[in-house]
Amino acid sequence: MKFMLSGIKRWVTAGIIGIGMAGLGLSGVSLKLGIQIEDSKILWGLILGGFILIFAAAREMVFSFTDLRKNRGSIRDKTNPGRGSISRRMLYKGPRIVVVGGGTGLSVLLRGLKQFTANLTAVVTVADDGGGSGILRSELGMLPPGDIRNCILALADTEPVMEQLLQYRFEEGSLKGQSFGNLLIAAMNSISHNFEEAVKRISQVLAVTGQVLPLTLEDVTLYAQLRNGKVVKGESNIPREARAEASPIDRIFIRPEHPEPLPEVLDAIRSADAVVFGPGSLYTSIIPNLLAGDVVRTVSESDAVKIYVANIMTQPGETDGFSVSDHIRVLEEHGGKKFVDFVIANSGEIGETYLDKYYEDGSAPVGIDSDRIRPGIKVISQDLVYMDGEYIRHNAMELAKLIIKLAIRNEPGIMDYYYLLTKIYDRRKVI
Repeated sequence: MKFMLSGIKRWVTAGIIGIGMAGLGLSGVSLKLGIQIEDSKILWGLILGGFILIFAAAREMVFSFTDLRKNRGSIRDKTNPGRGSISRRMLYKGPRIVVVGGGTGLSVLLRGLKQFTANLTAVVTVADDGGGSGILRSELGMLPPGDIRNCILALADTEPVMEQLLQYRFEEGSLKGQSFGNLLIAAMNSISHNFEEAVKRISQVLAVTGQVLPLTLEDVTLYAQLRNGKVVKGESNIPREARAEASPIDRIFIRPEHPEPLPEVLDAIRSADAVVFGPGSLYTSIIPNLLAGDVVRTVSESDAVKIYVANIMTQPGETDGFSVSDHIRVLEEHGGKKFVDFVIANSGEIGETYLDKYYEDGSAPVGIDSDRIRPGIKVISQDLVYMDGEYIRHNAMELAKLIIKLAIRNEPGIMDYYYLLTKIYDRRKVI
């Protein structure tokens, strides 16, 4: 009964948001801030998205009051032990983990970690300026929502239809390539005090485990200086220009310099049991988070164990020819020495079919060269490969287990928690 009521409340809230989006689009005016929205593409996107959300909410609320809906809920609970009340209570006893980065790698890791602890904070870079996020950023003057959206969905306890809806990308017309989830965040941003509040509201609607935080509320632009001296502006331009110039990235910097991070970001780092960097694009997703305010100093002073998760494959235009030691060298050049305690790297074999595809794109496996890594850093290598369709990903569950074990540091009592949850989730399908 509690499950059903919480589901109804969630869909009622979603319906209200849909009404707000449709109304905002129809009026062309932000009802709260009085900001005129002139771009017809955004208006039509809000109108269409609002009505889709209203329809989905109404449909799911009807199901919630039927026996069919009750049966669906009980089946889901039986096949998903991590969502039972006992497991929920256990999750809130888990270690406090802060994950820093952006991109697909971050959301993959979060899907694994949420199975072991509810005390999660995802700190997401806001330097993205490409794709649908870039369009919304330039036309509405808001922070890029794409990576935020992916992290929210990774941590959310959503119905399948809602996740499909938020991930849906328009395939035709002026909104082609734009994500509905991005439009939802854009609408919420328009009726909220700031972007941080908008993210919190969306997180409440989707019952997010933990919290998702933008690194800063300042409008930052990412720059790269290539080894040949050329300076490239814009996150989406950096890998492309590095390849075109046949010149590796020398350093990354942002404007304005040292933007003020959210206080909640620093608080989460101070109280964390583990701070995890990656997986993700080294120069454009991870390092930008180190360039804000007191982030580096706070991480260095924290008692948390610091973990870097190396990518499985190199990234063309960013880490061509990089080994694990190269990743650490660059990370510490931007963040300072003694910044990392552990490095997690993949030692599993990758099928030739997948490798051939990546080789064609200029990517190769990241080699493990422990002898070149400075003393004080422990390298943990394990088979972490998971084939996701045509893509090579980290095995979210196996990676999460490693991180949780490092975070609890073999403390008596907590180890019992770890092994019990591991036993529960080992019966489940790998994420």
